[in-house]
Amino acid sequence: MKKKVVSTIGILGLCTSLAFPVYAADMVKQETHHHEYSISGFISHGELQKTLKQLEKTSNGVVQVDVVGQSHKGLDIYTAKVGTGDKVILIQSEIHGNEKTGTVALLNLLKSLSTNSKEAKKIREEVTIVFMPMMNPDASEADKRRNSMTWDEVLYNFPQLTGTTPSWNYLDRGISQSYNYGENPGFDVNRDFNPNLNYVPEAQDFPGASNTPGWFITPESQTARDVYKSLKDEYGIVDVFIDLHHQGMSYVDGTDDEVTLSLSAQFVPDPNTSEGAKYAEYAENYRYDYSRQLNVAAYNELQSYGNSKFTNISLYSQGLDLPGTALGSYALNGSGTVLFEVRGQTQMMGQKEKGQLVKSVEQGLTGIIEAVADGSVETLNPEDYEKIPLTSNKPTN
Repeated sequence: MKKKVVSTIGILGLCTSLAFPVYAADMVKQETHHHEYSISGFISHGELQKTLKQLEKTSNGVVQVDVVGQSHKGLDIYTAKVGTGDKVILIQSEIHGNEKTGTVALLNLLKSLSTNSKEAKKIREEVTIVFMPMMNPDASEADKRRNSMTWDEVLYNFPQLTGTTPSWNYLDRGISQSYNYGENPGFDVNRDFNPNLNYVPEAQDFPGASNTPGWFITPESQTARDVYKSLKDEYGIVDVFIDLHHQGMSYVDGTDDEVTLSLSAQFVPDPNTSEGAKYAEYAENYRYDYSRQLNVAAYNELQSYGNSKFTNISLYSQGLDLPGTALGSYALNGSGTVLFEVRGQTQMMGQKEKGQLVKSVEQGLTGIIEAVADGSVETLNPEDYEKIPLTSNKPTN
């Protein structure tokens, strides 16, 4: 696996504002474990590198691996691409480093999709799938939500922000999710995106808020954005974007069943409505019905496994206005979008139930990939999305 100065989809040339750290990735050390649960069964950054290298070699060119950027601490961020079809699916995991099942699921899918089976070959003919596993490796190695960048380092990269209040998604005090951000500050990268993919940070846009766009001030969001932009330049549109996350403990509404996985298609109000009027410039590209169809494809696939925990699927909170998320930004740029929210984060349950939770992500993703590949997703009724049971914070009893 060669490290490329510019990847085949032209990633790094787009990232002109980022000053990468000068120290090497192999100097980065994993931070002290900060909660009682074991996570040894998940994938480290070193193991990710090794696995991707092996997959690229054994696939005889079917899997194409690229280094598309570096984290704040200098760890390589990767994409792995399979398929040659016109329909493009982009899937990313571990934007939050304590949400780890997605990376395992993506590597498993990458292995199955790179085989010589008739099914895998057919899918590869119809779609191009770009996996972005562990897109926030600093957070993954430290088993925490946020990256490892300080506000002073942001000001170094963007001197035009001098004198502004730090962005609202920056935490430099207290303990959150069992991690001490007072000692190790950082940004929630999942709030650092902007629907304007060419946005350059401006002082008047800080500190911002959850219902306003982000700024692309972190190297992780810049890299993810540049991958997305390059795919748009090459294919015209990124048909599907899927973001893999974890959530707290929840219940399927109206039951005592613990949620295995929540889904969602809604991250900003529809620009074609009065509620979404502030996004009117993106109205022509917004494809909410297609997003709902994609979610229905995942839901139907998981429901097909009968009476099991795989069927404990709910609809994540609706009525959101989160343009600073990758999902919100990319939805406004024309992608069908799907959120996966798996039960429990590492500080809550470590690697408990890892096998089942990883499998649920694999199954849901498989349902989407196959439906996009054969076109059946477009035959699904988007209104069936509204029939997915909601998420509840409490059981019925």
